[in-house]
Amino acid sequence: MTTFTTTIERMYTLPTPEPNYVVNVLWKITGVDGQYTAEIGGNTTFNSANQVGPVIPYADLTPEIVTGWIPANQIESAQACVQGHIDSMISPPVSQSRYFPN
Repeated sequence: MTTFTTTIERMYTLPTPEPNYVVNVLWKITGVDGQYTAEIGGNTTFNSANQVGPVIPYADLTPEIVTGWIPANQIESAQACVQGHIDSMISPPVSQSRYFPN
C-alpha cells in the first residue's frame, strides 16, 4: 500500500490585499510503497477575489493549512500519477522490440 505525503516546496506572495498574501504554492506529492518511491510536483495559484474566510497572517501559516488550500482534485490527480509510476516500477510494462536483419 502506498503512503502519500504532500510537501509545500515554495510560496510566492504579493503585498496586497494583505502583506505577504500567498498567490502561488509549489508543492510535491511523494509516494512510498515498500522499497519504491516516486514523486511529482504541482503548482496552485490563488486569487484574492476568491478568498473565503479571513486572511491568515503569513507568520501563522503551517504546511497543513497551505496544503488544505490545494484543491482535492489536484492532489488526487498527482497521487494517481505517482501511483502509476510506482506500479510501473513494481511490474514494469512489457516492451517488445523486433530486429530485422538485412
